[in-house]
Amino acid sequence: MYLRRHFMAMTSKALFDTKVLKVNPRSIIFSPTAHIDGSLPIITDPETEAALVEAARIIKDTDETVAFPTETVYGLGGSALNDNSVLSIYKAKNRPSDNPLITHVSSVDQLNRKIFDQMHLSGASLFDNIPSIYRPLISSLWPGPLTILLPVPSSDHSKLSKLTTADQPTFAVRIPANPVARALIALSDTPIAAPSANASTRPSPTLASHVYHDLKNKIPMILDGGACKVGVESTVVDGLCNPPMLLRPGGFTYEEIIKLGGEAWSLCKVENKGAVEKGEKVRTPGMKYRHYSPSAQVILLVPNCKDNTIQNTENRMEQLNRLVKTELKANKNIEKIAILTSLKLRNSDLQCKIFNDPDLCSKTFIIEKLGHTGEEIQANLFAALRKVDENDNVDLIFVEGINEEGEGLAIMNRLRKAAGNHCIQF
Repeated sequence: MYLRRHFMAMTSKALFDTKVLKVNPRSIIFSPTAHIDGSLPIITDPETEAALVEAARIIKDTDETVAFPTETVYGLGGSALNDNSVLSIYKAKNRPSDNPLITHVSSVDQLNRKIFDQMHLSGASLFDNIPSIYRPLISSLWPGPLTILLPVPSSDHSKLSKLTTADQPTFAVRIPANPVARALIALSDTPIAAPSANASTRPSPTLASHVYHDLKNKIPMILDGGACKVGVESTVVDGLCNPPMLLRPGGFTYEEIIKLGGEAWSLCKVENKGAVEKGEKVRTPGMKYRHYSPSAQVILLVPNCKDNTIQNTENRMEQLNRLVKTELKANKNIEKIAILTSLKLRNSDLQCKIFNDPDLCSKTFIIEKLGHTGEEIQANLFAALRKVDENDNVDLIFVEGINEEGEGLAIMNRLRKAAGNHCIQF
């Protein structure tokens, strides 16, 4: 109800002339302990510094938002302490109001001062507000694509906007590794609520051009720091329940969480709920609503075995050929088809089989390799979906999935949602 009342009170705003400012991540230098003690970075490039100062002013002194790169995807940030800024995020994205946001901080010191409203006292630990179960993980994985759930402080001791939590008793927080993101948060000295900087339901942006495509005229500024290295959102874990849960697979794998978390995380469960009921509250983004979806229909090819023999590879190509023909028979309007391959299908063999098939030669096919490893596929996934959808304007997208281990868990999580669970065993 709290969030709904604020949405009803929103008034329309004039369109923005969205600025895209180049920034150089390599010019931003943090001390080894800056993510703990909050010391500010040194910025050696004047243009980068000027852009960051301007963006920090927007975050700190206005109700507006800034899009910026993180190591995972581009984020759309507003002050997590300002209801109107958070509303600006929801409005720009057309995001459902019951979908919680992750709060990004630049340091543990900032988390304590700005969210828990506690200054560091002599003899006290900076980590007192972080449950001990998380400490092995954050000591190894912060700064980085790991989000943890913490109890919401009482309203008497926190200025955290209730709009970031969607009326949950917990809030999600992380310290990003990308220097541009860290510098923006540090220079504004403001925790930043930031979902991915795309229109709601669309594939997440990993380039500034993706943000501009979706949010042009809806936000005042985009900081262009180049391509995101990880390519999928952060891993979200809940250590407040027993056993602990991996709520959203992401930039760190389940195997890394188990290895680095210690004994307390050895029984960590993976949230695998296939659907969320209407009205059901969720603890983290990505658990509810349509996500990561191009305009074109996506069909996910789910591997049903680990056999990589030549015979099975040929069988898969024959099966794909039949699937394409089935879709063309069902929809006479399909003219352009994209096939995104990963580890088993060979592009050269596919091209030979498809282009020499008289039933298919009248159609346009775009065949692209996502990568040769889990890390490459993860980094290229959203950009490839956007390319074939927005630039090539295809009508149908087939994506070859991978086994759900290592990076595969996060990749298949995103692809199942992009396909709307239109999955075929392959």
